[in-house]
Amino acid sequence: MLHRRDVVNQLLQARDASLLVVSGLGSPTWDVAASGNDVRNFNFIGTMGQAGPFALGLALAQPNKRVLLITGDGELLMGLGVLATIGSVQPENLAIVVLDNEAYAETGGQPTATHGRTDLAAVAEACGFDHTCTVAREADLADALALVHEPTGPILVVAKVLLEPLPMKFPYSFDGVAAINRFRGAIE
Repeated sequence: MLHRRDVVNQLLQARDASLLVVSGLGSPTWDVAASGNDVRNFNFIGTMGQAGPFALGLALAQPNKRVLLITGDGELLMGLGVLATIGSVQPENLAIVVLDNEAYAETGGQPTATHGRTDLAAVAEACGFDHTCTVAREADLADALALVHEPTGPILVVAKVLLEPLPMKFPYSFDGVAAINRFRGAIE
């Protein structure tokens, strides 16, 4: 199993100027914030299940920019229908990295469906994603993360990460209006 902050840091180290990052509720937001305060990041706080639809809308509205959604298994499972919509619409500029710790870490560590037989990469493939993979070993991580920067999407990478307590790193703002205005300014 991988360390989630290492996965996020490796993703964002290779970032080019056009990459917009959306982070899902909880650990993905703390991990993106821990990697640095970048105006091209939009961090979700308190709205579980909304990061996927937001990232899809952003990818459709900004076809000349690459959009990366970093989310957790719990959040993606909550809004699983977004994978069907993404698979149907086929936004070439959208990549999703799921930090899959097989638990609802923010509410006490209860197991998610991925702790059992649910395979998010297989679900995405069944929804029409041409590029999916699951990675659980450091030796395989670089190749999996390279998919994120491929020119044609949609892409989904499931990174199997440890359920580990890490210090929370808060994003730029908890004020939704300030956060979206800051992000909008970075896009324009």
